[in-house]
Amino acid sequence: MKKSTKLMVALLVIVAALAVTYRLMNRVPSADLEANAQMQQIITDAGCLRCHTSNPDLPFYANMPVAGKIVMEDVSKAYRAFDMTRMAADLKAGNPVDQVALAKVEKVILDGKMPQPKYYLVHWGASISDTKKELVLNWVKNHRMRLMGDANVAPEFINEPIRPIADSISVDVRKVLLGDMLYHDTRLSADNTVSCASCHGLDMGGVDNKQYSEGVGGQLGGVNAPTVYNAAYNFVQFWDGRAGTLAEQAAGPPLNPVEMACESFDQITAKLAEDKDFVKAFTEVYSDGLNEKNITDAIQEFEKTLLTPNSRFDLYLKGDKNAITADELAGYELFKKYDCATCHVGEILGGQSYELIGVQHDYFADRAAEMTEEDNGRFKQTKIERDRHRFKVPGLRNVELTYPYFHDGSMKTMDDAVRAMAKYQLGIELPQQEVDKIVSFLRTLTGQYKGQTLTNKNMSI
Repeated sequence: MKKSTKLMVALLVIVAALAVTYRLMNRVPSADLEANAQMQQIITDAGCLRCHTSNPDLPFYANMPVAGKIVMEDVSKAYRAFDMTRMAADLKAGNPVDQVALAKVEKVILDGKMPQPKYYLVHWGASISDTKKELVLNWVKNHRMRLMGDANVAPEFINEPIRPIADSISVDVRKVLLGDMLYHDTRLSADNTVSCASCHGLDMGGVDNKQYSEGVGGQLGGVNAPTVYNAAYNFVQFWDGRAGTLAEQAAGPPLNPVEMACESFDQITAKLAEDKDFVKAFTEVYSDGLNEKNITDAIQEFEKTLLTPNSRFDLYLKGDKNAITADELAGYELFKKYDCATCHVGEILGGQSYELIGVQHDYFADRAAEMTEEDNGRFKQTKIERDRHRFKVPGLRNVELTYPYFHDGSMKTMDDAVRAMAKYQLGIELPQQEVDKIVSFLRTLTGQYKGQTLTNKNMSI
């Protein structure tokens, strides 16, 4: 046999061996496995948990001089962008996976971004075959359906990462009436000058349109006031997530020395107790009378009614193709293309996760203002370094009314905010035409309150 022929045969044997090895390593999960178990196997085989966790299972070459540096840089970037620890635990336990994780997984599969080629060239079983992609995308679709349902969504939009807002949430009407009064009652502040509505005006998009809100004595708060509209959909309250419910949130400002400055809820109940008519109405609903728990519960019940359904985009999702324009639809497609819809998901396009501001560029290094305690975000509560500069993702409903933007109120316009997100989260500069289209889409998110399109009195000046 000629030398060239022997070489060719040897190469064919090697290729065949590699192909067999690849097929053995890149196995498709058994059809007998439950969907979550299939997904668990796919992300394990793909090596997702080698980078996207707080305690990654690093490969042996992570200790080598050159390769190790590359590995640790990749791990750091991956973990900053998406921590899959909770998702992996939920899959293992058979629990629902959150909307943000679904959207992020779906997007990287559709874009073919993960795993990166340099990873699966070394780890052969890590590449995602077409069969695996189909399994993942079907899992996302079915999981999303179980999480969000198909109520009021046209069949063709059943797998969109955004859902229309419900017309209402079940509430106790008696508590709502009390909560409405308390929400607008300045007696919740030490000097009787500030109410919840002072910073979260219902005629101003649920905010006050100031960079920082004014409390008693004209003191300024440290973060921009988020909108109260649709807050019932947030998975936690406040930018740093320190309140788990609307009631817990309502308990914060009255005792905050900058905001309402009361020494205790006893001080508040003593003032309210002087109002005999209010006490009578209150005790008819709450038999144990005025106290912190009941006051905040009533405010919570009222805030559950502050929903803004039937935006033009909601109508589009429900099947009205004429509800939005071609440019607005193009803006939505860009919104998804540039990964906005991996964090701004669900009914309010946000409020479902904590995310880092400055994934690609240092936001705070570019900002003119000095660093503040509030800039630490979730880190304030957890003291975990990864949580520094992470904030609850704000919902985007009625966003054209809720300026200025970001936790520090530094972005005055939607145009500014879109450009900043592109720069600091994606590391890109968007052309003006695309910015305009995304902003036009965002304007379709203004909904209705009490049957009327929500407005902001400050925008008519």
